[in-house]
Parts: sequence; C-alpha cells; structure tokens
Amino acid sequence: MSSRKVAGPEIETLIQLLAKLPGLGPRSARRAALHLIQKKDQLFAPLTRAMEVALEEVRVCSTCGNIDTSDPCTICADPRRDGTTIVVVEDVSDLWALERAQAINARYHVLGGTLSPLDGVTPEDLKIADLVERVRAGGVVEVILAVNATVEGQTTAHYVTDQLAGLDVKVSRLAHGVPVGGELDYLDEGTLAQALRARTPF
Repeated sequence: MSSRKVAGPEIETLIQLLAKLPGLGPRSARRAALHLIQKKDQLFAPLTRAMEVALEEVRVCSTCGNIDTSDPCTICADPRRDGTTIVVVEDVSDLWALERAQAINARYHVLGGTLSPLDGVTPEDLKIADLVERVRAGGVVEVILAVNATVEGQTTAHYVTDQLAGLDVKVSRLAHGVPVGGELDYLDEGTLAQALRARTPF
C-alpha cells in the first residue's frame, strides 16, 4: 500500500531534498520543512537568500581545498599562518573542526577523502599529488597527517608518507586523544588540541 501524500508537490520536493542532507531522514526532513514553512519570514526567507549567496560566492581554494568565498581562502591568504607546517585532512569538515580547536596556526591540505579500493577511490581521485607538489616547492618543514583513525584513514596516511619519502620534510600524525574508528568532526575541541600537541613521527 503506497503512502498517502499529505502536501503539494512543491512541499514534497522540499522534503525529499532535505532528506538528502546528512543526519536527516524522511521524518526529520518533514519536521524541518514544516518548521521552515511556519517560520517563513524569520527563517525560510533569510535561509533562501543565504543559500543563493553561497551558491554564487562559495568556491574551493585552489591551494588547499578549503571552502571559502575567496581563492586563495582566508587561511591560505593569512600571512600570520605558519607556512612551514601543513596539516593534511580528509575533508573540509575536519579542517573546520581543527580550526574550532584553535590548537595550531598552520596551513592545511584537504585530500578530498581516503583511499578505498572497494569503493573505487584511488590516489588519482585524491589531492595527494598536489600535496607532494606543495612540499616539493620548498619551505615546508613538517606535514601533519590529521586523518581519521579508520582503516581507510591509516591506509591513506601510509600512502601519503610513502609519496613524501625522499623529500626533506618531517611527517607526523595525530596521537593521544583520537580513538580508533573515531572521526575528527565528532570530537570535542579539547581532545583535538591534545591530539595535535602530542603528535608523533609517522
């Protein structure tokens, strides 16, 4: 027996799109859509305008892979950042998590995921070659592998380390505080700060 539609096609489309967002299933999407519609002036209209601006203005930094409204991004363009250290992360959400922790004043490099042969993700699908080029260009003293403590994350870390072998750069990784199987975006700022401070050679 097919489920009965309770709203017009426009609202159903909104619900279906919201349901595609991480953390929102069909039920949560219906609640979110209803809340947006009921708060049309206070929430829905400003959100729509903000999304339109983001669609037009947001871009990917050609240097590190961060998401910002400028290229290079605010972090890459900041002269106060330590350009001798690059923190390598899987995704932009991990970069943002480390920035919230305010544990290090370095520059970043977003890989865009992890190696996963089962999912068809190869080194060519990630920005590993770009990282090697940044290091080869000179000025980088240390590369910190701030990848998730998953099998895929550790496989990626080993591969990146191999690619950096022979270059005059220290390679380290996060240490205490990051649990096996844990993801950076779900950790608190204190744990992230401790992990960065207690990093070890890789």
